Amino acid sequence: MRDDGLVYSPMELKGKTAIITGASGVLGGAITKALAKAGCNCVCHYHTNKEAAEKVLAEIEGIGVKGLIVKGDLRKESDIKELFRKSAELGMPQILVNSASIFKKQGLGEITFENCQEMLGINLTAPILISQMFGIELKKAFENKNSVLGKIINMTDVGGVRPWAEYAVYCCSKAGLIGATKAMAKELSPSICVNSVAVGLASWPGDFGDEEKKRQLSFVPMGRIAEMKEVGAAVVFLLENDYITGQVLNVDGGRCI
Repeated sequence: MRDDGLVYSPMELKGKTAIITGASGVLGGAITKALAKAGCNCVCHYHTNKEAAEKVLAEIEGIGVKGLIVKGDLRKESDIKELFRKSAELGMPQILVNSASIFKKQGLGEITFENCQEMLGINLTAPILISQMFGIELKKAFENKNSVLGKIINMTDVGGVRPWAEYAVYCCSKAGLIGATKAMAKELSPSICVNSVAVGLASWPGDFGDEEKKRQLSFVPMGRIAEMKEVGAAVVFLLENDYITGQVLNVDGGRCI
């Protein structure tokens, strides 16, 4: 019983339906498996890599939860609507992880209108619109205002906290998503918690040689890249807590210190 006399029921993860965008990626796949281990049924979104999405699906079904894969271009409103329509096969989604993202190095001279819009569309616009639909659908389905109905996790980046040269559009998209996280946390509370996980080095870009890797690690107090299970555990931690909202959890080995 709360001080205001209302009965509070914490949100349990087991049996809940979770949508994970970009589940075919290394990061999205790791998060999906972490949620499956926590008992969530998982909707695995992918854009082009169906084979990777099917592999993730097989792994989570092996854990003992339900899952399905959904193809979609998140720059299209119709595909976002279809994602929610198909998700209903597993039950009303109460967890959303916006993980789909484009990471690309672009000096100012390389930025065009088209590639700028593409990155902002996937990294910033899509998570906002998906979160909008998630919130609308949840509030339609549930009338109980005394419990947390849902959770949103936006996967951001330390580049959105401490931007890098030659990544202006990418860092802008992640900084914008951090801002959107805080704004949505205010607007959707108290029924939906919205948080962000800002990831540091978790995998190496293909064009990084040994010297560049060594240079990047020199900025990380922990002296290594993150393990994917550590990122997944951070997401689960935020999902399991009903009193954390509007926060950015840096999983970066201390890089932002």
